Amino acid sequence: MAAAVFMWITDCAREILQISGLTLQSFLIFCAVFLLAHALLNRPRNLPPYPEGCVPVLGHLLALGRAPHLKLTAWRRQYGDVFTIRLGMRDVVVLNGYTAVKDALVDRSELFASRPQNYLLDAIASGGIEIVAARWGTEFRQRKKFATTALKNLGMKVGTGSIEEKIREEADCLRNKIADYNGQPFDIAHDVTGAVSNIICSMTFGKRYDYEDETFRELLETIATVFRELGAGQIISVFPLLRFVPVVNRASVNTLEAFAKVQHVAEEEISRHREHLDRENPRDFLDFCLLEIEQQEKVDGLTEENVLLMALNLFFAGTDTTANTLMWSLLYMTLNADIQNKVQRELDAVVGEGLPTLSHRSRLPYVNACLLEVMRIRLISPLVLPHATTETVKVQGYVIPEGTQIQPNLYSVHMDPAYWPDPDRFDPERFLDAEGKVINKPESFLPFGGGRRGCLGEQLARMELFLFFSTLLQSFTFKTPEGAPPPNTDGVFGLTLTPHPFQLCAIPR
Repeated sequence: MAAAVFMWITDCAREILQISGLTLQSFLIFCAVFLLAHALLNRPRNLPPYPEGCVPVLGHLLALGRAPHLKLTAWRRQYGDVFTIRLGMRDVVVLNGYTAVKDALVDRSELFASRPQNYLLDAIASGGIEIVAARWGTEFRQRKKFATTALKNLGMKVGTGSIEEKIREEADCLRNKIADYNGQPFDIAHDVTGAVSNIICSMTFGKRYDYEDETFRELLETIATVFRELGAGQIISVFPLLRFVPVVNRASVNTLEAFAKVQHVAEEEISRHREHLDRENPRDFLDFCLLEIEQQEKVDGLTEENVLLMALNLFFAGTDTTANTLMWSLLYMTLNADIQNKVQRELDAVVGEGLPTLSHRSRLPYVNACLLEVMRIRLISPLVLPHATTETVKVQGYVIPEGTQIQPNLYSVHMDPAYWPDPDRFDPERFLDAEGKVINKPESFLPFGGGRRGCLGEQLARMELFLFFSTLLQSFTFKTPEGAPPPNTDGVFGLTLTPHPFQLCAIPR
């Protein structure tokens, strides 16, 4: 049957060529032009304008380059807060600046709360049956609410039942590990990532790893690979057929292979939890999920596949984002000795010799301001994962059809000179009022996104950042190794914005 169909198509093509007098090359050019014209003529009316640099087939892919957040922010100055870019044959509406982004992510959140199709993200999320890549709907709302409640039950809160003590213990382990370097230059990335990952591991899988554990080291390397290759492999999400082209498909192959390794570890954990499940005393996220599979009370039709991918959502997001923010904070301390000294003086005056606790947080305004400034100047997700409209909506006079891909540019929000004068300068004083108190909710500041797609682990991340940062700054002075150039602050753009590899010296205080 297939052979007959193929022969019929071949005969038709040959007949068309003979009738028209076209060569095969000109026929293919005609088809390409026809498809392009069809796409352009069927483009929804009244979409925001295109910036320059759009070329046939590729659209704006080449113009965006390797730092698309910078290019989109530059285009904002020319085309305004709302414009359209072309990724392959797909129109993507870009939102820039606090007003436009807040309108979509917070004020009218449900209208922008879905996800567009994305080959790579859908491939590792089985079409969005978890939380991060899930389309808008009842299933997504139930799963996110369930996960948030479970994390709160496991300690994502301040007060009784908080996970604070585990974070403090892990911060102490990290401090001891760093002390072993005896002030010599070292790359802190592995140790920081391990410490942060252990917190989400304990909440998700009920266990922590030694920093030198071989399985743990492989897991952390795999996480870094997935985030790096997901960012590099977006050409495959624009043109999915390229996944069959050798070399071009390297990023997608690496992503799927790396994800499969972590998935295997999670599958083993689910099997172990199923065998030792204490229905009266759930110990971690997997226990809560396995109980829900049995009871089917809060999440309709929850399966082990849902649970596996939800757990990996927590594991990946709970490791990469917080660890990289903490590394950015230490990098900026090495570049700003005066600010580091001020942080340490405040810690000495308020905390003394004991380990910092969350109860100290309200009395450490400068420490908090430093962390907020790190999250502003080096936002971990300058371009959050794409959204999609859930119905036709009007944005600043433009009509955006249902299902349109939306790209919020949070970098433009955090680096807007109208809200942040001299935005490239690291200045924690921006987050202190005239009385020296922290401005916790300033305008044009959305480090965790917002609305229906806001980060469900925001409270946990804030707890970790404060306790790890304050413990390390209380114990060490961080410096660039003697004779080494200052660390690069540009960052490496992938799924998240990570620091270039750098070394530092941790001098015991």
